[in-house]
Amino acid sequence: MKTTPKSLRLQIGIFGRTNVGKSSFLNLIASQDVAITSPVPGTTTDVVEKTMELLPIGPVVFLDTAGFDDASVLGGLRLAKTRRIFNRADVVLLVTEPGVWTAYEESIVAEAERRSTPLIVVVNKVDLATPDAEFLRKATAGGVRRHLFASSITPSCRDEVLTALKKHLLAVCPEEFLNPPPLIGDLLPAGGLAVLIVPIDLQAPKGRLILPQVQTIRDALDNDAAAAVVKEREYASFLRRLSRPPDIAVCDSQSVLKMVADTPKEVPCTTFSILFARYKGDLIEAAKGAAAIETLCPGDRILIAEACSHHAIEDDIGRVKIPRWIRQFVGGDIIADVASGRDEPDDLSPYKLIVHCGGCMLTRREMLFRVERARASGVPLSNYGVAIAVLQGVISRVLSPFPAALDAYRSERRRLRERRNERSFNVSG
Repeated sequence: MKTTPKSLRLQIGIFGRTNVGKSSFLNLIASQDVAITSPVPGTTTDVVEKTMELLPIGPVVFLDTAGFDDASVLGGLRLAKTRRIFNRADVVLLVTEPGVWTAYEESIVAEAERRSTPLIVVVNKVDLATPDAEFLRKATAGGVRRHLFASSITPSCRDEVLTALKKHLLAVCPEEFLNPPPLIGDLLPAGGLAVLIVPIDLQAPKGRLILPQVQTIRDALDNDAAAAVVKEREYASFLRRLSRPPDIAVCDSQSVLKMVADTPKEVPCTTFSILFARYKGDLIEAAKGAAAIETLCPGDRILIAEACSHHAIEDDIGRVKIPRWIRQFVGGDIIADVASGRDEPDDLSPYKLIVHCGGCMLTRREMLFRVERARASGVPLSNYGVAIAVLQGVISRVLSPFPAALDAYRSERRRLRERRNERSFNVSG
C-alpha cells in the first residue's frame, strides 16, 4: 500500500455559503489548484476531496462541499451531498466572510453541535474587510469557539494560516483518531502469533490482499506479534507444523465453518469482519442485532449495506450468499435490498434487519453514525461476520475472544425469545 487509505485519515469537512471562498481556502492550504474557483455561485458541484499529509497531525482528507445556500436548479441535489458529509467529518471548518453571519452559518454550527463534531470558524476575505466586534461575537460565540483569519487569495499568508489551522486541529482532534481502538493487537501477547486464513478466489484482487487483511497484519506487527498468512486448504496442515498452537486464528467469514472445524478448541478464533465490527463500529450492537435473525419471517424485508461500490460477481457475499443463507434459515423467501457506497435509504423503518459489511472503507465516525441511525429507527443492525456466524451455528465460537459481545448476543436472544413466547401466549389465551 503506497498511501494511507481515506478511511484512516482525519476527515475535515469544509462548509459555508456559496462564494465565501471555501474552494479558495482549500487551494491555499494545499498550495495547489485542487478545486475550481469562480465568482459564479454554485461553482462547486460534487464534493471535492483532497488527501495530504498535514504534519504533525498526519494523513488527512479535506472535503470541500457545495454552498449551504445553493439556490440553483441542482442546488437541492448538491445540498443533499453536502449534508451527508456531516456523517464523515471528524472536524468541521465553517468558512465565513467579515460582517456576514446568517441563519446558514447558525444551521451548520447547530448540526456540528448536535453531532458533537469539533468546529473551527475560518474568517476568510480579511484582505477585503475587517471583522467588526458584533460579527466576531456571533462567529466565536463570545470567544468560546475556535477561529482563525485568512485571505485565501494571498499566497504569502499560507504559512501563517496553516500554522493556525494545525494548532486548532491538534487541539480538537478526536481521541479516536489520535488513539484508534485496537484491531487485533490487544488479542495477542508480545511475541505472539496470529494465523490469518485468506481466500484466493474470484473475488480476491489480483496480486494483492484486501484492506482488512493488510490492516490486520500491520496491527499485529505494530503490537510486536507475528502474522502467518495461509489459504483455507493449507490451514490444517500449517497448524500441524507449528511447535505450539497460535494465539488466535482469523478467517474470511465465508470460510468460518471450516476454520472452526480445523481450529483446536483451546485456540481463540474469529473473522476479519468481526474484528472490523469492533474496530470501525460497535461490536456489542452488531451482536445484539444478529439475535434478531431468529425473529425474521418469510416476506420480511432486510437491508444489505455495503460500504464500497464494487462489481458484483457470481455468488457475491452480500448480494447473493447472505440473503440465500437467511432464506434457508427462515424457511421461506425474504426481500433483500442492497445499499452500496455512501448511499443509504432515507427511511429505514421498512426493514426488520440491517446486515452491514465490515466498513473498512468508512471512517469510524461514519460507521458509528450508521449504527446510531439504525438504533434511533428501531431497526436491528448486525455485521456480515456476526450474522454469518449465527446462520452457520458458530457464533459462540467466533465471539469467544469478545466475552461482552457474546453476553450481549445471548441476552438479546433470550429477551427476544421471551417476548415472542409472551405474544404467543397472549394470542392463544
